Amino acid sequence: MDDAVPDPPVVEEAPEPAYDPAAPAPLNVPRTPTGDADVDAALDRLGDADHLATDGHVEVYEDVHRGLRDALTALDARPGPPAPPSQARI
Repeated sequence: MDDAVPDPPVVEEAPEPAYDPAAPAPLNVPRTPTGDADVDAALDRLGDADHLATDGHVEVYEDVHRGLRDALTALDARPGPPAPPSQARI
């Protein structure tokens, strides 16, 4: 009978990733809700650029621009309040 205690298994720790200043990093810029769902969705999309390399930003920015432009165009398409009835003089 052997009274020796076996050595615990060796667990190799993963090395910490090296800091790369050129790597994509979130800007952590707060975005305050506007109250308009279409505008808020477009602005939230800007967060997608935080995790992309610079060459991927263009697609996100163009998508956001398109969404904001569509939201502005929709304002023109909405009917305003009804006009007051005209008072025709006889």
